[in-house]
Amino acid sequence: MLFESFEDYVPGVCHEFGSYRVSEDEIVNFATNYDPQLFHLDKEAAKKHAFGGLIASGWHTCSMIMRMMTEHFIAPAASLGSPGVDEVRWLIPVRPGDTLRLRVSILSTRLSVSKPDRGIVNSLIEGLNQNLEVVVSMKTTGLFLVKKCL
Repeated sequence: MLFESFEDYVPGVCHEFGSYRVSEDEIVNFATNYDPQLFHLDKEAAKKHAFGGLIASGWHTCSMIMRMMTEHFIAPAASLGSPGVDEVRWLIPVRPGDTLRLRVSILSTRLSVSKPDRGIVNSLIEGLNQNLEVVVSMKTTGLFLVKKCL
């Protein structure tokens, strides 16, 4: 599916995309720069923590999901960004060696009342691991140009 404009986002439709393998080095590098908690940084120390081993930062997990969204779901020519994300939930730890994929359920769409050249898309975004378990979920709102305005 290629998303090119607001009209391509259909309420009630669910899409699955991508494949992203998570490495230990990537987990540690992200944590070193942005979330330096011990269970993200040190494999041995993390074994003694409640998680029982090294895990990715929740913010890192969101970033990996965002990467897949930009590669597969967000229409590049039509995207006008997002006013925000709601209800972010980190449900299952992401570990080195996990392979993530993206599931997007389009909840609703509507044309903007004040700016008729754009539409609003509300989606449920879920990141799944290789066992098809939801590791992260969030609700997003995206703004997209309508076809006639591209």
